[in-house]
Amino acid sequence: MITRYALFEGKVRDGQAEAFRTAVMETILPKWKQFPGALDVRVTFAEARDEGAPEFPMILAVNYPDMAAVEKALASPVRTEARAATEAVLSRFFEGRIHHHVTLAHEFQL
Repeated sequence: MITRYALFEGKVRDGQAEAFRTAVMETILPKWKQFPGALDVRVTFAEARDEGAPEFPMILAVNYPDMAAVEKALASPVRTEARAATEAVLSRFFEGRIHHHVTLAHEFQL
């Protein structure tokens, strides 16, 4: 299995945390759940971090069965729609950047 993570590093604008969460759940998440081949799509909202530590207020993770499914999803027009929805929400509520990370499940097998 392959997981693609989007790590949202930065912060939600002051006083906008609840509106941000609502927009993510109602706007961003449904778009990413439409990705072809995705087994699971989930979002995690991080808790407060220690002073000076990097902030990741949100982590978006999408699981795929294999690289072929990932490539199909990335080539899909659904990706364009999901990115546009994500960018619209971020421009209203978020200050920071996104890191993308890919994890292959076999890396963690013993």
